[in-house]
Amino acid sequence: QVQLVESGGGLVQAGGSLRLSCAASGRTFSGYVMSWFRQAPGKEREFVAAITWSGGRTYYADSVKGRFTISRDNAKNTVYLQMNSLKPEDTAAYYCAADRSGVAFTTPKPYDYWGQGTQVTVSS
Repeated sequence: QVQLVESGGGLVQAGGSLRLSCAASGRTFSGYVMSWFRQAPGKEREFVAAITWSGGRTYYADSVKGRFTISRDNAKNTVYLQMNSLKPEDTAAYYCAADRSGVAFTTPKPYDYWGQGTQVTVSS
């Protein structure tokens, strides 16, 4: 059974940092694009960042460029999201997702697997 398990969320002051992790299990994720999405209360789930299998290509939402960094360790089947200079508007539940097509979709629908989410709250 495929599982994506996020961790690392929490409460942080504006300007602070957090590092999210997503541990994947249940199959090999060779060739999969791994992405992070987030969803704030009353809002739609939105794309944050994506990374290709090799790690050679990364993609970011404009709202997080220069502040967030996505990376992956394929030996550990884990993807990370380093979040710096956090703002109150970054407050949301953050979800890890995996897509087997190898395409870094920026909409949620194509993704094959999802984690349960980890809450990030940024206080002003």
